[in-house]
Amino acid sequence: MHTPVLLQQAIDSLEVKTGGKYIDATFGEGGYSQEIVRRGGKVLAIDLDINQLNGHSETAHSQLARSLSRMTLKLVQGNFADIERIAKENDYDFVDGIIFDLGLSMGQLGSLGRGFSYKNLNDPLDMRINVSSGVETAADLIWRLKESELYELFAKNSEELRSKEIAHEVKIGKKINSVSNLITAINRAIPYKSYNTYAKIFQALRIEVNDEFLNLRRGLEGAAKITNKSGKIVVVTFHSLEDRIVKNFVKNNNCKLSEKKPIRSKSGYKFERSAKIRAFSI
Repeated sequence: MHTPVLLQQAIDSLEVKTGGKYIDATFGEGGYSQEIVRRGGKVLAIDLDINQLNGHSETAHSQLARSLSRMTLKLVQGNFADIERIAKENDYDFVDGIIFDLGLSMGQLGSLGRGFSYKNLNDPLDMRINVSSGVETAADLIWRLKESELYELFAKNSEELRSKEIAHEVKIGKKINSVSNLITAINRAIPYKSYNTYAKIFQALRIEVNDEFLNLRRGLEGAAKITNKSGKIVVVTFHSLEDRIVKNFVKNNNCKLSEKKPIRSKSGYKFERSAKIRAFSI
């Protein structure tokens, strides 16, 4: 099982109480849920990606299996944008805390056939977290948008300085169907290979395909309605754009921050260094 970045710090911020009810809004590979249960809490775990849930209902991870059998953990496929409805349908109307981890799991990044990672060159350019959702793939999105619209998307969702040049190269050639096609187009637009640029463009497309910013705003709004006044909402972000949404939500709703500054990772890995925890109460 993959251990989430800042796992202990995030769960410490949640202030788990024995017998308390919590929502893990992004179940992933179960790291947060397992730790909450270990500390005595009950968990409603949500994930949009059915592949993340499959294998856990009949899991080989003994602790999660015991939690499921003891009814201290319940798994539900769904979008955390609908967290209020999902909570009420599962008797989690008022909870003691909610955790959101906005990063993809290592399993998702490494899984073949999804197109999440620029490293899997033979993957189709899909990028849908819920492959049965009916939303368009990243390849279809690129094909549909005009060059000016694609430029705006890249600039807005990645803040990549070469967004205009990349959008041009992506649109002038044949249809982009694979990770390899997209990397080739990006390379034509930049003076040298840049993994940072690849990551930003892939991030921009994934955000748009899955409507991540709107879902985050809706998820936070729903979380605020079902969290007890003494409860905590904990959000782990991985880039400035989503962190800005969380900061604005806290400010606009007069939430009480647990710490003035976000908790950050001291890891030597760049991916982990970008992680921030913001914990607050309503």
